[in-house]
Amino acid sequence: MKTVTINEKLSDEIQMKCRFNSHYCSFETIVDGGIAKMGNNIKKIKLEDLGYDTFFESNLIKLGLDSNSVARVIAEYRETYRVRTTNNEYLAKITGKKIFDASSREDFPAVGDWVVITELDKDQAVIHGILPRKTILRKKYNNQQEIQVIAANLDVAFIIESVDRDYNLNRFERYFVLANDGNIKPVIILNKMDLISQTELNLKINQIKNRFNDIYVIPTSIIIEQGLDELIAYITKGKTYCFLGTSGVGKSSLINKLLGQDNIKTNKVNLNTGKGKHTTTSREIYFLKNGGIVVDNPGMREVGMTDSIVGIESVFDEIIALSKNCKYGNCTHTHEPGCAVLNALKSNELDENKYLNFVKLKNEAEYYGMAELEKRKKDHQFGKFAKKALKQIKETES
Repeated sequence: MKTVTINEKLSDEIQMKCRFNSHYCSFETIVDGGIAKMGNNIKKIKLEDLGYDTFFESNLIKLGLDSNSVARVIAEYRETYRVRTTNNEYLAKITGKKIFDASSREDFPAVGDWVVITELDKDQAVIHGILPRKTILRKKYNNQQEIQVIAANLDVAFIIESVDRDYNLNRFERYFVLANDGNIKPVIILNKMDLISQTELNLKINQIKNRFNDIYVIPTSIIIEQGLDELIAYITKGKTYCFLGTSGVGKSSLINKLLGQDNIKTNKVNLNTGKGKHTTTSREIYFLKNGGIVVDNPGMREVGMTDSIVGIESVFDEIIALSKNCKYGNCTHTHEPGCAVLNALKSNELDENKYLNFVKLKNEAEYYGMAELEKRKKDHQFGKFAKKALKQIKETES
């Protein structure tokens, strides 16, 4: 049987096979007929090389734990995680108690999280808890009233669009809202700049600068190898960067260039639709030679809003500032007389596309908030019903 290291890129057909031993699960990762052994050829590093800093250290001290018990989640599979300590990598599962206590998806580990573990052997570990997150990137599941955690403890979100069919200012704004809502700095990467002329590229950059204030833009192309030096120079040691965008914009190809090798499988874009395939099927952290930490993500078909009011107010700060001069405190900025936002729109002081996107995203976030409130109300009512029913059963038994 072929044995491979866990550092090799896992195939799309990964299957996690568990043999239950006592209360824990023993793991083998089946990769192309071979078993992926953990801990082979792992170089000893410092916690700081994994992105650890004083924020996490202070929270660790508050919990009365030492740094020997922490690891960072560097990959997420179905119900299983790959975690990295200073001297080893492990396949890990969370305890049954942690699963039982979880009230939402946000209570489970995500790529980028710092977790408290117990090592079972050289290949396996159990996750007992998650350290408080410094930042979090999340979105609404497609057509579902649930939150999907994309990654945690990010410093920068690289929002990538290709300059051809994928280019869309409104979509940039959606990503900005998610990033700002999670206290993450957004940066734009305009990829595949080789597909258009320098004049067209400059026009797009000017459109971005006019629409968005103080946003950093990096034009790139792996074909003509432009912008790659600027991108690697932007990435600093010990900081974590997440690559976001739809399928086919070149996220994985850019990371491969930064790594200096083809670690991540990529596919060509469909020339008829201009859309890419979901080559990346799981979130995973990669470590660059300069000490930077990057997260590759599957392409996003939709960027759904959660209760992202803070992010919306940050991205659309110009509109929020105007709204303070509205005649009514509860103005929706859609039809009311004396609305300062509508007045600015009529006088061309406010970009129409920006205004329309603001209204759309605000409505989505408010709808999510109302639906979530209704869900909590129903959960509370069910909890009261269950408690009452349990009391009646006990009274009947006695």
